[in-house]
Amino acid sequence: MTILAIDIGGTKLAAGRVSGDRQITERCEMPTPASKTPEALAEALRQLVQPLLPGATRVAVASTGIIHDGILTSINPANLGGLARFPLVETLSRITGLPCVALNDAQAAALAEYYALCAPVPVMVFITVSTGVGGGIVSGGKLLTGEGGLAGHIGHTLADPHGPRCGCGRIGCVEAIASGRGIAAAARGDLQGLDAKTIFARAQQGHMQATELITHSALTLARLIADVKAVTDCECVVIGGSVGLAEGYLAQVKAFLAEEPQAYQTALHEACFRHDAGLLGAALWAEGAMP
Repeated sequence: MTILAIDIGGTKLAAGRVSGDRQITERCEMPTPASKTPEALAEALRQLVQPLLPGATRVAVASTGIIHDGILTSINPANLGGLARFPLVETLSRITGLPCVALNDAQAAALAEYYALCAPVPVMVFITVSTGVGGGIVSGGKLLTGEGGLAGHIGHTLADPHGPRCGCGRIGCVEAIASGRGIAAAARGDLQGLDAKTIFARAQQGHMQATELITHSALTLARLIADVKAVTDCECVVIGGSVGLAEGYLAQVKAFLAEEPQAYQTALHEACFRHDAGLLGAALWAEGAMP
């Protein structure tokens, strides 16, 4: 059985063929279309999957946003350019002619990272810090998706009641502060207009404001993890995403978490599958969801 797995993010689209032994045998990616209209996204997905279709038996999609009944709705429209309701499963079934399942990308990554643990734990939480901040929770060996697909969207919990407005409409969400988009939005002076990747590079060069922006992101994430520990009593938290996996970032998060009272501390791990966790998790979800 070969699964065509797709990962839809705010910055890039990725796809890979996942074999029966859960290995990605071929992989390709492209930028998320700049216009981000339903038509542009559908056409980009068609181009992405065409080279990988031969031999595939089913399609599995991990996407940013909320997935409910096969419909993609972005809780933060800025991450997908204002897409309100996109028929994700229907669109990909039509493009490929194959059965399709879909789930949130952080939920998918959580599933993959859970299976990568050395030993199963009662509760594991995955957090991705990238264009946005998302999460997934595996409890008792089962991925929690929620009746409406919202479970795990911990990036939209409150970090600062006086903070910036998040794209979801709330004030001071973790995502508005700690994400790559949040880091870039807070930049001023000679950093204004630069993306998070460039700001990280400037921090490596000793730029004071760049260092402060990244430190503030790491502190915000550590406080989120302490809250998550209080709510779930998780044995560990796995960190992924382009910001979460950036050099030196996890070490800062660990240092800030160590300053919290012992009850709110938990083990932190770097994502084993790194940027492929969403693809592999989607494939695992398809294995369980389809006969």
